[in-house]
Amino acid sequence: MKTVYQILLFVAIIALTYFVVESIMKPIRFNKEMDKRYEKTIQRLIDIRTAQIAYRTENSKFTGSFDTLINFVKYDSFRVVKQIGSMDDSVAVALGKVFRDTIRISVLDSLFKKGYPVDSLRYVPYVGEHEFELGAGILETGSGVKVQVFEAKAHNDIVLQGLDKQLIFNQNDLRKKLEKYPGLQVGSLTEATNNAGNWE
Repeated sequence: MKTVYQILLFVAIIALTYFVVESIMKPIRFNKEMDKRYEKTIQRLIDIRTAQIAYRTENSKFTGSFDTLINFVKYDSFRVVKQIGSMDDSVAVALGKVFRDTIRISVLDSLFKKGYPVDSLRYVPYVGEHEFELGAGILETGSGVKVQVFEAKAHNDIVLQGLDKQLIFNQNDLRKKLEKYPGLQVGSLTEATNNAGNWE
């Protein structure tokens, strides 16, 4: 009978050790996964911002359509003014050998490294086919100035999909950091933010 108790005690100790270790490791694994997802999602939002600013440079406005934005990045080009000769060379200037020429450079090649998956720009990383919410418009500031604005965002329910809800709820630092919007967002349709992200 003593042997049975010893075996049961040994099993209980192993089970208790497992639960203690798991209770310590679970938040660590969650934080690691959350950081990985946030880092990738933030980078995607920065890429969206880069594409939007380029789009506005060429079109004098932002777009609220991923189809339009992705098509622009894939197939459009920038106008770039190239100067031939130096204005510091007075002889060349006098002879009319200094002039400017406008050339066009591919948006995709200018903004992103070779092989960048432009078609994925619309999708929140790690969660399948969930798209960022994207909007664009005109905002009137308190001083009456009208400014072009855009917004791209993904709620925490999407960014952290599949992770333990209780651990998400308990992340006080996360809640404080993202008080205005419970997720990651770049730009804003309701206030002039100079296209900043809410993580910046």
